[in-house]
Parts: sequence; structure tokens; C-alpha cells
Amino acid sequence: MSDIVAKRSGSILDVQLNRPAKKNAMTSSMYVAMADVLDGAAKDDETRVVLWHGAGDSFTAGNDLQDFMENPPGPAASPQSRLIDALIRFEKPLVAAVQGAAIGGGTTMLAHCDFVYAGESAKFQVPFVDLALVPEFGSSLLLPLRFGYVRAAELMLLGRPFGAARAAELGLVTQVVPDWSLLAVATQTAEHLAQKPPRALQACKRLMRRALREQLEQAVKFENEEFAERVSSAEAREAFTVFFARHRRAPHQAA
Repeated sequence: MSDIVAKRSGSILDVQLNRPAKKNAMTSSMYVAMADVLDGAAKDDETRVVLWHGAGDSFTAGNDLQDFMENPPGPAASPQSRLIDALIRFEKPLVAAVQGAAIGGGTTMLAHCDFVYAGESAKFQVPFVDLALVPEFGSSLLLPLRFGYVRAAELMLLGRPFGAARAAELGLVTQVVPDWSLLAVATQTAEHLAQKPPRALQACKRLMRRALREQLEQAVKFENEEFAERVSSAEAREAFTVFFARHRRAPHQAA
């Protein structure tokens, strides 16, 4: 079974992160596959909306750290950067349904979604600094813009987890709903969007994001360069050693 399952129903492409036993922690191949799915959906006239969610009890625990350490991203092209670029380019509506863990990239990727529905169980966290790393996916720009610098600093520098209600208060999620109705609510929004004039819908999203796109691409470039330097540092090696010592039973849970 593929770690990324994409299936179109009518005009909606349902995309599921499918490593439930590993809390959908992202491997290098999953980043590439997800980027390919988005790029394919962008070119497919039959697809009007993408609905993104995770299998099991989590959205994604972020990077699979075992895979990440074997394939660390560099300052230029990498599996992670491929997905970042695909998200920045994607002009069709992207609706996310988030349950359980949304850690590291599981939180920062959501800033690229147009609608984010969170189940009451959702737990968010951006613990990059704890691993001697820096945030990615353009979050160093997007989160301060969305939350304000003080709130973004609280979340990103301290790296503490926060719940669905706090995420809604900050503006990371559109709405908090009961876990049992999460996918149904997100699907309903995707269906409403799919009924709208598709070219106008894409043009509207493109216009709303136009002024930010150049800034975002520049921020991602700086993040990638800094991330590549941090991940190879002695500080990071020490932080990862401590992390693995504490999480030997669950090394997939990551940032």
C-alpha cells in the first residue's frame, strides 16, 4: 500500500497520508510523491479541489527522523523543497482535515492550505529549535504574518504544543469540529468549492496570494540555506542524539 493515496471522486482529489502505524511521519519519498500529486492535480482540468488528510489517529508527526538523518536536506533541491515549491505554485483550493498529531511540518504545511478543519483531538507543535534546527515551508514568514510576531515567537522559539482551540484563536485553522465529523465537514467544504466556477476560483486565490509569493519564495530560499547549515552542525547532532535516546520506542515521531 502506498504511503500517499490519491483518489479522485468527481472534481475532488482525496489525498491521504497513509502511514498510520508511524503517525504518518513523512519520508523523503512521501515528500516527492505529495509534490507529484499536487503538480498533477494542478494540470488536471477534472480536478477542482484537493482534500488532504491523514490515515489513523494523526495528520502527520512531521519528518520521519530516521529517514531524515539518512537523507538530510541540502540548501538547494531536496524532497522537502519539491513539496514546498508545489504548495507555493498550487492555485486550486486546498482543504485540510487535521486530527491528532500535527507536528513540525505537520503544522507549518497547513499555512499553505486555504481551509483547515481541526478535530478536537488535534495537537500542533513546531519544535524545530529543540532539535537545533529552524522552521521550514516558509513558516518563518507566514506564521509571524498570520499570528503577529509575539505569538509566532511564543510558538516557534519555545516549541510548546498547543491544541485545536488555540490554533483557531491564532488563525491557523478555519474551524474546530468534533473528531467524528471532521472529514465530513472538510468534504462538505470541498464539495461547495468544486461547484464554483473553477477559473474564477483559481484566479481569486492567485490574486490573494500574488503580493506574498515573491516574499515567500525568498523566505524559503533563506530557510533552506539555514536549515542545511543547522542540520549538519554539532549542535544538531547532539540534539538528535538526545532525541533518539528519549524516543527509542517511537523514533518516527519527529519535527
